[in-house]
Order: sequence, then C-alpha cells, then structure tokens
Amino acid sequence: MPGKKDNLVSVIMPAFNVAAFIQESIESVLNQSHSDLELIVVDDCSTDRTGDIVSRLASKDSRIRVLITDENLGGAGARNLGLEAARSRYVAFIDGDDLWHPEKLMIQLTAVKNQAAQLVYTAVQKIDSSGSPFGVVQGVQQEVDYKALLANPLIACSSVLLDYDAIGRPLMPDIRKRQDFAFWLKLLRKGAVARGIDEPLTYYRVRPGSLSSNKISAALHTWRVYRSFEMLPMSQALPSFISYACRAFMKRLNR
Repeated sequence: MPGKKDNLVSVIMPAFNVAAFIQESIESVLNQSHSDLELIVVDDCSTDRTGDIVSRLASKDSRIRVLITDENLGGAGARNLGLEAARSRYVAFIDGDDLWHPEKLMIQLTAVKNQAAQLVYTAVQKIDSSGSPFGVVQGVQQEVDYKALLANPLIACSSVLLDYDAIGRPLMPDIRKRQDFAFWLKLLRKGAVARGIDEPLTYYRVRPGSLSSNKISAALHTWRVYRSFEMLPMSQALPSFISYACRAFMKRLNR
C-alpha cells in the first residue's frame, strides 16, 4: 500500500454497547508510548451512548477514525471492516472494553522486528467491570505452532499485533464466535510465525452476560472450528478438544 509509514500501527476496535468502558479503552490506546498509530473504532450498531462517546473523543484526536455499520455485523464482520480500512503494515486488535499496558505496542513492535515473527501476542490479566484485576495472570508460551495452538487456544484477540503485509492482508473467517481462534490457526497453517511475550500487557475485561462469558457456547464454537473450518478428522479433533476443555476448566478454577 503506497505511502504507508514504516512504524504506523492500525488498531482495530469493534464496539457494541460498551458506553461504560469505551472511553477508558480508547485512552489506553491513545496513551501508548508508541504514539504512531491510527485507531479505527467500528461502532457496530450500538444502541447506547457508545457512538456519542466515540464521536466526542474523535473530535479531539485526529488519530481516531470512526466507522459505523448499517447492521450489527458481530465481531468478525466489524473487525474485517476495520482490516479493510487499515492503512498500515502493522495491525493490532482491542475490544471496546479491554485495556492495554502503556508499553504494549512498543514491546510488540520490537519483537516483530527482532524475532522474525508475523504474529505477536501477550499474557493477559483479567479485570472485572470496575477495572480491578482478579485471578492469576494467563501466561503464554514464547512460541506456538499450529499443532500446539489446536490443543491450547492461548492467543487472546486483544493481545495480538500482526505484521499484516507479511501475511498477505487476509480477513477473519466470518463466524459469530471464535473467529479469532480460527484466524490464528489459518495463519499458522500457512506458515506464519507466532511469538509470545509472557508479560500481562493486555487487560481482558470479564463482564456478566458478555459474549465470551458463556463457556458452553464457546466450547461448541471451538469444536466447530476444529471440524468445520480446519476439517480435522475425529482422531485429531477429539484429543485437541479434550486438551482445550481441560485447560479451560483449570483457568476457571484459578479465577
């Protein structure tokens, strides 16, 4: 893409009815030590004050770009709209209620450039609705390949930075849930290198009733990724699913 700046990061933030949290999330992006960024907020047909808050903040900082959908697209559709609008070589994701450590992008850019990686992810600290941390830090391995990720879906979407040019600028699978997991698998299957930073640079907000809080639904959608998208035979899908389920249970115990 002509005219792209070498260190510009396009940050994609899907937002649906997160008025209580989105200003704090946006500020955690704008206050990064690596300030050379554009923040693409995709207002996915919010019915609360999310749009008003985003518009007000955008009027004060030219780095914010606002896209408004005509219908609710869900996580995949909203992120893909942002990916299509991204102007830079590097792309990061953050949900409209999550937060970042101020050094996150700087540390990840260094890792991408020094470790020949196309996908860099971080450890995660869970926070509650008020922003207070709880539970143990969800640590990550320093490197994960396709087979390892099948058994341990450890990459949190809000923690990821991509060298988007290097992977060919693909879009996420258009499914309602677990589209990020399916996306990382697709990238690794095609040869992308994924590196982990075992520091809690991403703060993942857990809210009652949020889409990701329904563990049974998440498990069913994970199984769908194994069978319908990766087309794994039962002999490979079942062991991977059992490993995923056991790890998810242990994480729940550590909440």
